Amino acid sequence: MRVGIEVGGTFTDLVAIDDDGIRVTKVPSTPQQPDLGAFSALIESGLTASQIDDLAHGSTIATNAVLERKGARIAFVTTRGFRDILLLQRHGRNQIYDLEYQKPKPVVARADTFEVDERILSDGQVLRPLDRQDFLTSLLLKLTDGAYGAIAVCLLNAYVNPAHEREIRDLIAQNAPDLHVSISSHITREFREFERASTTTLSAYVQPVVDRYIARFAARLDEHEFKGRFSIMQSNGGRLPSPAMRGNAINALLSGPAAGVIGAARQAARSGYRNLITLDMGGTSTDVCVVTDGKPQLTQEFQIEGLPVRIPIVDIKTIGAGGGSIIWVDDGGMLRVGPQSAGAEPGPACYGRGGTQPTLTDAQVVRGTVRPEAFLGGRMSIDAKASRRVLEPVAARFGLTVEQAAESAVALGTANVVRAIQIISTERGLDPRDYVLSPFGGAGPLHAASVAEELGIETVVVPPSAGVVSAYGLIASDFTQFASQTHRALADETAAETVRSIYAAMKDEAVARAANLNLGDALVFELIADMRFVGQAFEIAVPIPVEDVATLTAGDVRRRFSEAHHRVYMFGGDASRPVEFVSFRLGVTAPLDVLPLLEETAVGNAVKRSEINLFVGGAWRNGQLIARSDLEIGGPIKGPALLEDPTSTLFLPEGWVAERDAHSNTIMRKGTRT
Repeated sequence: MRVGIEVGGTFTDLVAIDDDGIRVTKVPSTPQQPDLGAFSALIESGLTASQIDDLAHGSTIATNAVLERKGARIAFVTTRGFRDILLLQRHGRNQIYDLEYQKPKPVVARADTFEVDERILSDGQVLRPLDRQDFLTSLLLKLTDGAYGAIAVCLLNAYVNPAHEREIRDLIAQNAPDLHVSISSHITREFREFERASTTTLSAYVQPVVDRYIARFAARLDEHEFKGRFSIMQSNGGRLPSPAMRGNAINALLSGPAAGVIGAARQAARSGYRNLITLDMGGTSTDVCVVTDGKPQLTQEFQIEGLPVRIPIVDIKTIGAGGGSIIWVDDGGMLRVGPQSAGAEPGPACYGRGGTQPTLTDAQVVRGTVRPEAFLGGRMSIDAKASRRVLEPVAARFGLTVEQAAESAVALGTANVVRAIQIISTERGLDPRDYVLSPFGGAGPLHAASVAEELGIETVVVPPSAGVVSAYGLIASDFTQFASQTHRALADETAAETVRSIYAAMKDEAVARAANLNLGDALVFELIADMRFVGQAFEIAVPIPVEDVATLTAGDVRRRFSEAHHRVYMFGGDASRPVEFVSFRLGVTAPLDVLPLLEETAVGNAVKRSEINLFVGGAWRNGQLIARSDLEIGGPIKGPALLEDPTSTLFLPEGWVAERDAHSNTIMRKGTRT
């Protein structure tokens, strides 16, 4: 049995798949102690830990530790003369017209920053050896006196030669073996001192929090006689055995959203769709991502609270637009939706937990597109009168009926999602019309058709059990680990030899890491070179298929760079201009032996096909109510209609047609064409 448990901002989802089929469970999250929600889902599902062979988990614990500034107190160790690197940051500013703009606050105080005597040059030569005696007599005691939960070490040019960082790590380990030490050459072995220092300090900051969380989770599993494999989802779309995550916690950022992208991509690929835009709309936020040829786009340019993180992360755009997004009126009298959210506690007003502000979920209840008696398959009580009550002041403010106010709010929520998709597609040279839309999450299928219409997307592919696709993605993801290394060199006639030598060295290290993690021998490698024209400030990612490395020529390298440059800038560059390598990244993946298959599940309270009233287009209209599990393969259904499963509701507008395919995906298309 394979089980995925994903902790979201509002709900905690569980998917269990074995030879007998699939079972899904959805329970409210417990933000103060996420593992309680995870075990509540396990209890609610009726499973025992001893039944589970493979348990994959995704949580917001690392992200929340940074956002809420609840990580450990850490010390930062750097080369003498570079104490203020975390405060100086970069010259650019995110809000250029904000006269009160302040740079993001680091997670480590200046008083907790320490300098050591050492110096390594940019070519890796040691100019001044580490002063071990000074470190042992004047600094070690300060670092190990119990004041700090972790130590971050980022020395100048350690990405070229990590000897001094490793020496400091070993000295601390000899004197305080239980104190975690993050060194930059292990976290992100790339140049750009501030970005490397920021990533290393963030990793150290969340490490004790993630350590305690995983240890607590594992201990509870042991109490329940769990004997299977326990793994944690990473931000790069792959997972790792839990002990490995306790050594590099920074990879736990955005693990839940990444799992959703993987789950949607795997499920859509079963129906032949490999180019898609995923739309994950849950209770608190919406995440969108572009998937090309079955693989989500990865980025190294990621920020959290304005602080850069230099690790491979699934390129997800997140906005504050979920079912719990609050509907409000700004100072200019304009109607707004989000980014503030009612969250899991108290949640939307209709949840009956003390929520007093209108949300998108309340608006959907008023429109009839969320049925109170069918919420979570009928397992959760919804107060429709409370939804109307909290929307009445908004309606009165604009001289609208409550239904009209609700529809206006839903339209604004849709517009927010459309804008987010344009940022990751149109603004990056991609045409959304070349992709299908794959919505999931509790609210994604409700908005999907409207979003697709705005973007000109003709086909929407809704996975089965859409509300728990992120939990499914946890057990549908491979085991993956990335390593990076800066290597500055001209991509001239020796370019092919440079690629071959770097690949050989990085592959040997990757194989050794995979062996330590017991990932097996069936490994797949992915090589990416970060390249740029000489004189450019920033580089672009150039994929190099590993099967071509042996026969690669300098001309092949230049051609691949030109193609990648053209995709980003619509300009392939002058062939006479010199090009250089900056960094290399190698991913090693242990693919799943068997992919678990997601299927549709029956609705908890039996749903009989019937007529219902829906408020769409400014008026009440008759529509169909159908359980998604009752859809016949190849049997088209015309809108307006609500198609329900225990985890989400799909809204099919008038003028759209939907049908179920052989893989339990619901395919929606505009018009009568099926």
